[in-house]
Amino acid sequence: MARPPKSPPPPRSAPAKRSSSSAAAAGDGQGKAARAKKTARAKSSGAGAARREGTARAARREPFVFDDTVIAPGTVGRVDIPVGRLPPDTSSRLPVWIAHGRYPGPVVWLSAAIHGDELNGVAIVREVFAQLRPKALAGTVLAVPVVNVFGILQQSRYLPDRRDLNRSFPGSPRGSLASRLAHLFFDSIVRRCSLGIDFHTGSNGRANLPQIRCDLDTPDTLALATAFGPPLVLDAKLRDGSLRSAAADLGTPVLLYEAGEALRFDEHAIGAGVRGTLRVLRARGMVDDAPDPPDVPPVVALGSTWTRAGRSGFCHLSVELGDRVEDGQVVGRVVDTVGGKGRPVHARHGGVVIGRSTSALVYRGDAVVHVAKVDAWPPGVTALGVRGAT
Repeated sequence: MARPPKSPPPPRSAPAKRSSSSAAAAGDGQGKAARAKKTARAKSSGAGAARREGTARAARREPFVFDDTVIAPGTVGRVDIPVGRLPPDTSSRLPVWIAHGRYPGPVVWLSAAIHGDELNGVAIVREVFAQLRPKALAGTVLAVPVVNVFGILQQSRYLPDRRDLNRSFPGSPRGSLASRLAHLFFDSIVRRCSLGIDFHTGSNGRANLPQIRCDLDTPDTLALATAFGPPLVLDAKLRDGSLRSAAADLGTPVLLYEAGEALRFDEHAIGAGVRGTLRVLRARGMVDDAPDPPDVPPVVALGSTWTRAGRSGFCHLSVELGDRVEDGQVVGRVVDTVGGKGRPVHARHGGVVIGRSTSALVYRGDAVVHVAKVDAWPPGVTALGVRGAT
């Protein structure tokens, strides 16, 4: 495993001020989401002014140096970071596309395929990067469309050592294969940035509603999540070894976008991810052009649980992604091959369906429906699937 480049990171932009308190209850979360939406619009309206102020300084802006590659302001470059040797005596590299804006601004990374079978993010990163205009960009974007270069070749969530890369951060240069790759990505990319957006899908056999997962105790996170414009923001606490947790130790917020299924492209999920990412870049003052946010702010959920099958058999679900469910509602039924009414599957609590199994065959204890806990719904909203992440 090659050692990461040692060039010092560029100066990081000052983080935005945090709101006075975190979301402590779902109702409070909805109010914060509305206020955050106004803040995001105010920031985006000032992006052009900030860029004009930086015009005089643009000529003196330093190039972006990544190892031996020098990228001038207002241009795009590519760096291939050596990862290591494969058993057939071939090399593996981590491709990084860099848009170094003409004007000063934040350094943001976009990453996908930390799990090698989650492909929607690959398309999102490619499309967002294609829409960037470096000569009008304020700041720098590091795009890593495939992080798990080993897993994607095998269409596998994991690495060849069967470890989960998203439980291996910040990694070690002397650890397992997963730990070494985590260290390489973290030191080469994350340490250079002040914000990250990481793209995921449901695991194999599951589908996820477009959503942003983030730790609402991290400063500025709710405002950024609201700027993205998903139908739902889930307060997901940090897990040891995850990219979000390791970045939080640096004081760097990360938005995790979940949408769709593994091993296939979902055009709705991809489009929502592209639009949301551009909105976040606009909220950070990096771009002027981005789609308008949805008229209704995201629903804020402060937790979620999986409902599991009570027996083995064939599962017929009666709810879709985005459906609103009540406590104890029948959300599906597990039946035998022939005869009998089967066994109903009941929601463990009320909320909204944010994930569901796509497998017809289940075993007792299998997770089949993922419900986020929502206590305060926006007026007139009975389901999130009809609104989507537009």
